[in-house]
Formats: sequence, structure tokens, C-alpha cells
Amino acid sequence: MRILFRLALLMVVTGALFGCAHNYYSIPQETLEKKVRTVGVAPFFTDADSDIRHPEKAAILSIVRGYNLRNEKELVARIRSTGIFYAVRPVTADPDRLFSSLVWNREKRDDARIIYNKYFFKKDDLKQLMTENGLDAVLFVTVSGLTKPGKVYSSNFLSYLETDYNYLSMSAVMLDREGTTIWEYPNFRRDVPSYPMFFSLQYPDFDEAAANLTEKVDVKFKTVAGVNAAFAKSEPSTVPNGPEVSTLYVKQFDEMLALMKTYKPLFAKEKEKEPQPAPASAPVYYTPPAAPAAPAPAAPAPATPQAAAPAPQPAAAAPPAPATTTAPAGPAPITSVDIVPEQPAAK
Repeated sequence: MRILFRLALLMVVTGALFGCAHNYYSIPQETLEKKVRTVGVAPFFTDADSDIRHPEKAAILSIVRGYNLRNEKELVARIRSTGIFYAVRPVTADPDRLFSSLVWNREKRDDARIIYNKYFFKKDDLKQLMTENGLDAVLFVTVSGLTKPGKVYSSNFLSYLETDYNYLSMSAVMLDREGTTIWEYPNFRRDVPSYPMFFSLQYPDFDEAAANLTEKVDVKFKTVAGVNAAFAKSEPSTVPNGPEVSTLYVKQFDEMLALMKTYKPLFAKEKEKEPQPAPASAPVYYTPPAAPAAPAPAAPAPATPQAAAPAPQPAAAAPPAPATTTAPAGPAPITSVDIVPEQPAAK
């Protein structure tokens, strides 16, 4: 029992010490710091051809596109405020045109019990986009339809219905100029992968089943007005002086940013180097005195007539006299300082 207890304690301590050193990126953080300095955030994509089964699909797409445009700036500002990257810029382009020109395939995946839509991008067009905008990497965020199993409880939590539901999902991927994945969401580098859905387009009607005294619960689509009301619900921005943000987007942004954190601040070395020139300038103040020290022998030239004025001093001792007076301050940088007070003393 003691051995098991010690092992458990060791695991807890180890997790506490190294838990914050988790890397959610697909490359080492040192490589990330050198390779990915300027990141662009593309306009949010809306995959119109994805699995959106709502009977009024066009209206749903219109709502999503409108709120994507309103809230995408919030993500840019929040990523920039973290200081994870050297610079974060929005990519100005038409989202639908950019999506059709860059994305060549979509695949519904089931990895580690996480069901999501994975998108594949054209490398040549991707590289051209980054070159034109001076970017090292681009973050693409896509809202798409997805049907997957889910469990929804009634309002009183006394019953639930487990079946397939149609959702709106939000996925993201950060790619470099070669099309290599630097970071992705859902993220599979966390200890326990999870992927909360963006918005559920369906709901089980428990009240209707109870009213009809039946155990059969129908799954219905939310109305367009209800979907719009859910997207319109907003809260203050976390960015100073930022506009209000849709609560649905805030939840997704929080998930993403939590998985972008680095275990040490990037570009910390650059910030530490900034104050270094101050101490480095200290030697500069010592070197100039070394230069004036050379003309220091010339200083005795005017001093010699003053030294020759007093007859008691031997003539042979007169040239070394400034040297003997300056002998207490043997270093060259100090002699220039000592000579100055001697002149008024001689007067």
C-alpha cells in the first residue's frame, strides 16, 4: 500500500511540475518561435456544402456568415493580446471566394472518438497567399454542419434522449507556407481530447411527448428565429474598447486560446535583449577616457611653464613633477581628472 501511495503521490507531483509544459503545437516550441513570427487570421469560412440538414438551410447559412463577419475580429484581437506570436494580422479577402480557391477536399473524421470535419488546402495557392501578405502562417476557422451521436437531457434532467443530432461545428487549423499543420482544433495533443459543438440545430421535444403521454420523443429543428436569437446573445469583449461578442463565439474562442498557450513566453529572449544595450554602453564610457589619456602627456606642456615658475624645484624633477603629482592616480583614465584641480591650485 505504501508503494502504491508513493507512486500516486509521485504522479501527482510530476503532473503539477510538468503539466504546464504541455505543447499543443505540432512542432517544438523552439521551432515555433523561430519559424512562426507573423500569423494571419483568414476570414471565417462557412462551408455551405457541409452536412447542414435544416429545412431552411439558406437562412441558417446567412445567419452564420453574418455573425462570422461580426466576431472574427475578436479572435484576431485576443490572439494578438496573448503575445504568443510576434505579430497577428487579419487577412482581407472574400471568405467564400477564398474558401473555394484554397480548399480542395473535406473529410469527416473520427479520431480518438472525436468526430469532426477536416479540410485540405492547396499548397501552391496557400503559399501564394502568405507570400503576398508577408505571413509565416495562416489560421483558418471554418463553421460547418456535422451530424453525430449526442445525449440531450430534459429541462428537469429526469430523462434524456441519446440519438444522432445535427450540429454546427467550428474547426480551425494553422498552416505554414508548405501546408504543414502547425496547430489544429480539435486538438489531439491534449491529455483527454474533447470537442464541444458550436451550436445544435436540433432538440428533443420532451414536452410534446409528455403532453401526448408517450415515451416517443421527436427530434425537431430549431426555428430560424430561435437560431438567430441564440447567435444574437452577446457579452462584453475581453479586449479593451472592443465591441460585444456573441456568446457562442466566446465559448469557442476560449477553447481555442486555451489550446494555443505555450509553456514559456515566445520572443522572451528578444525582450530581454532590449535592456542589455544599457549595461553594454558602460564600457563605451571607459573607452573614451582612454583616448583622451593619449593627449594627457600634452597637458603637461602648458603645465611645464607653470611648474617652471617655482625655482625651488629642480629642473630635472620638473618633467616628472606632473607624473609624480599624478602618481597617486596611476591609471590613465584618472590622470585627466586629477590634472584639472591642479591648475587652480597652482594659480
